[in-house]
Amino acid sequence: MNEFDEIRPYEEGEMSQAFEELINDRQFSKILQGFVPWLPKTVRNGLLRLAFIGVKTPLDFQLRFMKPIVKYIIRKHSDGLTFNDSVLGKRSERRFTFVSNHRDIVLDSAFLDVLLSKHGYPTTVEIGIGDNLLIYPWIKRLVRMNKAFTVRRGLTAHEMMRSSQLMSRYIHYAVTQKKENIWIAQREGRAKDSNDRTQDSVLKMLAMGGEGAFADQLRDLNIVPLTISYEYDPCDYLKAQEFQQKRDNPSFKKSKQDDLDNMKTGIFGYKGRVHYHCGTPINEWLDELKDLPKNDFFKTVAQRMDTEIHRHYHLYPCNYIALDLLEHSGSTGNNSSSMNYTTADVTRFEEYLSAQMEKIKIPNKDEAFLRERMLTMYANPLRNYLAVQ
Repeated sequence: MNEFDEIRPYEEGEMSQAFEELINDRQFSKILQGFVPWLPKTVRNGLLRLAFIGVKTPLDFQLRFMKPIVKYIIRKHSDGLTFNDSVLGKRSERRFTFVSNHRDIVLDSAFLDVLLSKHGYPTTVEIGIGDNLLIYPWIKRLVRMNKAFTVRRGLTAHEMMRSSQLMSRYIHYAVTQKKENIWIAQREGRAKDSNDRTQDSVLKMLAMGGEGAFADQLRDLNIVPLTISYEYDPCDYLKAQEFQQKRDNPSFKKSKQDDLDNMKTGIFGYKGRVHYHCGTPINEWLDELKDLPKNDFFKTVAQRMDTEIHRHYHLYPCNYIALDLLEHSGSTGNNSSSMNYTTADVTRFEEYLSAQMEKIKIPNKDEAFLRERMLTMYANPLRNYLAVQ
């Protein structure tokens, strides 16, 4: 395990010390105070210590602390969370590496944890999280207690190779030795226009820790293409805003505060209905590609995974409305998609878009550009779905 100390989650035996360091962190204490300002710090910490009794592993921590919080978020900030895992068979026999499209920085994996727990899986997922998001010590402690391993960002080419090799070895170790599931996004960062594509580089990284031919390097991971479908993306206006900021200033980069705002908005914003759908595990067709040259192999695997992800989108009226508004001169109601929504759906979506647009506060606000960007976010899942039918 020493090989992975710089990136791995906490292990049993480390949780108590990590918990004490977390609740004694000044910034974390201020955040807790905001939730229960009437409780003195000593009482607050005493109650937390009492609740922590019996928590020995990160899975215990998730089930005791995180699961109730995520279930509250589902009740309060969505219209329900559904799951289709019918292709995976018996849940206790294997561990999986879920590779999904990326909608929310925090909740993509958190929702999956709740679903796996609800559907009888023996454990949840370890997750890869970029160190660019670990901007305070308390965040790093909290995510390591929550089964997160660190993905290093902003490295030189040499450092990136070493980091990728280490992370790949760890993921193989976690699945085959620790018997953990893994969740990782199909690409670095979210696809801000929702045009979800698996990066070859992610698959090449996953293969580094394996042995044998390319197909064998991936086989032990039991990779499952996972489709995440949000009816509404709370961060859509922030993504649209970033599109304009980068258009107007090509050197624009988000600040640490921007990352925090995205996390907070994603967690507490309205999501509508949310659906997770497991595609066919790639082990069922990997051998068909085993004779391909390296680059062709990984490119083809990525394309096949994209087909699985795209054909399992759960589509909502807003997806059809957005495509019609973009492709039929801004009109709806008499177009090929109109049987998939009602006049009330159009009114609701237009009111939603207007409310989101109002939240954008930047100089030289380009209303037409921002509206087109948000419509594209909702239209692209439908475009990709139609392309694979």
